Amino acid sequence: PAFGFYYPDDLDALQQAGATLININTLRDTGLPPLDGLFIGGGFPETRLHELAANQALRTAIRSAIENGLPTYAECGGLMYLARSLSWKGERAEMAGVIPGDAVMYPRPQGRGYVELEPTSELPWPGAGVGLIRAHEFHYSRLENLAPGGRFAFRVRRGSGIDGEHDGWVCRNLLASYTHLRSTSRFDWASRFVNFVRNYKRKTML
Repeated sequence: PAFGFYYPDDLDALQQAGATLININTLRDTGLPPLDGLFIGGGFPETRLHELAANQALRTAIRSAIENGLPTYAECGGLMYLARSLSWKGERAEMAGVIPGDAVMYPRPQGRGYVELEPTSELPWPGAGVGLIRAHEFHYSRLENLAPGGRFAFRVRRGSGIDGEHDGWVCRNLLASYTHLRSTSRFDWASRFVNFVRNYKRKTML
């Protein structure tokens, strides 16, 4: 699949926090099912470049949902899918167009290994303050032509992230990063995200 990299422990943590998980096929589904939040994990979208591009209906549905406030978390391959375009081996295809930048693949890794992130005030997920977040990244793509003035949830203290200094692009209720987070006692991102989704749903029902 285009997006198949999910830590099983994190999926368990999402469910333990109260989420019901619904699978979405980005190659075949033409719309989103009823949902309160969206998690697009890592993977290899470049290997399904034209199939993802051909499913314009779903790309449009996802862009519209995020622009209308759907709480969304995208990691690595998910970030690439939400970019304006994806280029690989001399070919370029339109993606969801949520992030105003272009994902470009390179022969060598553009980020690899352990990362340390410092949360900024832009981190949208609720919860007590945390120190450095230790996680992992491994990506051959780079986000280029990114519009200036963006908001970021993390400062990169070790690693590459989106631009060498920041990771976690924030727009409306979207957080998109190259980093693969692990839900741990130090930073339980799964429960934070579920609480964020729950709070947003509560506000929209008032």
